Amino acid sequence: MSQTALASPLDIAPEVRETLDRSGAVVALESTIITHGMPYPQNVATAREVEAVVRENGAMPATIAVIGGRIKIGLSPDELEWLGTATDVMKLSRADLPYAVSSKRHGATTVAATMICAHLAGIRVFATGGIGGVHQGVEETMDISADLDELARTPVAVICAGAKAVLDLPRTLEYLETRGVPVVGYGTDRFPAFWSRTSELSVPLRLDSPEAIADLIRTKEALGLGGGTLVANPVPQADEIPASEMRTFIETAIAQAKTRGIAGKAVTPFLLSYLFELTGGRSLATNIALVKNNAALAAQVATSLR
Repeated sequence: MSQTALASPLDIAPEVRETLDRSGAVVALESTIITHGMPYPQNVATAREVEAVVRENGAMPATIAVIGGRIKIGLSPDELEWLGTATDVMKLSRADLPYAVSSKRHGATTVAATMICAHLAGIRVFATGGIGGVHQGVEETMDISADLDELARTPVAVICAGAKAVLDLPRTLEYLETRGVPVVGYGTDRFPAFWSRTSELSVPLRLDSPEAIADLIRTKEALGLGGGTLVANPVPQADEIPASEMRTFIETAIAQAKTRGIAGKAVTPFLLSYLFELTGGRSLATNIALVKNNAALAAQVATSLR
């Protein structure tokens, strides 16, 4: 039986393609922060600022999204502006990505989907805010983010500020260890807790320079181990909300989510929105600061990998 090969679903922006062709440094960026993370026009402004940080640190940004079923590796200014106000945009993880492509839908990529698309395009480094993980109450819900398994299977280094602090952080770290994912603290012995520089948890590994992180990535690839590397980069001290203060806000938000019966993919967006209200906007300001901080480190790692 003959089969027709599926044409490539990737549209790689010309400047990204040119950088990849000359083995230059490229950093992948997700798009859910644009569609599901903050309101317009702040979402578009932030996305542009993050891209600028990547450029300032010597790398080419490639914001990834699905538009009309095409996987866009790098968005034009017009596409980025459109995405900031678009409606009916799916939130894509591994399970949703093929449906969005085959059905010619629009979609914003989560950590897992961004890793998949980055790898398809040959991009080795990805900057995000915080990864998903094991959710609170997993004993009843079995709610574990697809980000964790993606880190175990897709060879893309993810630079983040740890896992989102609304999650079960001890179990998230344990799951990553079980799946063989190196978790590196950048300049820290404590696992960052997204809005806060530290948690009570020790980080499994510590490295203190982009060059050392690049060496780890190369060595992992040379050993044929597969999968990604998680680099946990603490939010700058001037921008953090201390863990002792954040804990009360998080407990209140989680209780409210349970009261309202919010579950599944809706949990994290609700918690982030509710925390914005509880903190008087400070949580969003910290989120923006840590994404920029991660983008800078990711660009430095990508340039060291050249």
